[in-house]
Amino acid sequence: MRVSSPYDTSEQVPSFDVASSEFKAGERLAPEHGSAIFEVPGGREISPQLSWGPVPEGTKSISVTMFDPDAPIPSGFWHWGLADLPADTAELPAGAGAGDDSLPGGAFHVPNELGMHQYVGFGPPPGTGRHRYYFAVHALDVDSVRDLGVTPETTPAVLHFMMRGHELARGVLQGWASADE
Repeated sequence: MRVSSPYDTSEQVPSFDVASSEFKAGERLAPEHGSAIFEVPGGREISPQLSWGPVPEGTKSISVTMFDPDAPIPSGFWHWGLADLPADTAELPAGAGAGDDSLPGGAFHVPNELGMHQYVGFGPPPGTGRHRYYFAVHALDVDSVRDLGVTPETTPAVLHFMMRGHELARGVLQGWASADE
């Protein structure tokens, strides 16, 4: 059974707005946000621009994730995990998921499902229909997720689990892609 959002089964917290200058909620993602690794035509592994806020008072750090619950595997597919953005960060430019050292403060990428410390673009296999991609911004009450036992080698699923009880609020923006249409 397909859930309406993977966050329906997560800890329920207040929300805030997340937007992108490159797509609106519920719209198709542009090819450059797709994956060259998965042979998406025009795929370039470029994370989209994201902006958010306002985050609640008491936010000490921010994490960003991208998840595909429609991947044809039982656990879904984590495309991106970014942790320890400074609390005053309200935007990431396109390409912030490149995996280089251009992140603000002590922020770091955790490995995606391919084991890469960067954003990996969408790449739904043919015959699997539309895939929803959830970009989530997590406002946390800790200065660093390292204090929760998260390291640069922690998976996005474990990052999400360790943030439980420390999320003050969460903003989500969902886009989609398909190899079939």
